[in-house]
Amino acid sequence: MKRQESVEDYLETILLLNKSIGAVRSIDIANHLSFSKPSVSVAMKNLRALDYINTSKDGYITLTLVGNEIACEIYERHLVLTKALTLLGVPEDIAKEDACRIEHDIHKITLLKIKEYMEKLNL
Repeated sequence: MKRQESVEDYLETILLLNKSIGAVRSIDIANHLSFSKPSVSVAMKNLRALDYINTSKDGYITLTLVGNEIACEIYERHLVLTKALTLLGVPEDIAKEDACRIEHDIHKITLLKIKEYMEKLNL
């Protein structure tokens, strides 16, 4: 079953915010993504229903084991694709932007082959 791109974006954002600021709240996600607080609240409700996140009584959001696995997978895709695109000569800002789009649709085998090729070249 293919996950929605928005689900993956939210999980990746929670992962990155957790790494950069520690405790994450809905307002942090809204500010980071430039989304409205109500939109983020609805998304967090959906992520809880999917068992991808937990929310404390104080409103702090943490990834569940499954949510963390998905977030790490998407973030790895982002890093690999950004690196591959910059190695091709794409400016870093454009590479990051394109990686954000590609990371959701690239087949696992294609990503694996890109990683293997980069490893083969010691990159």
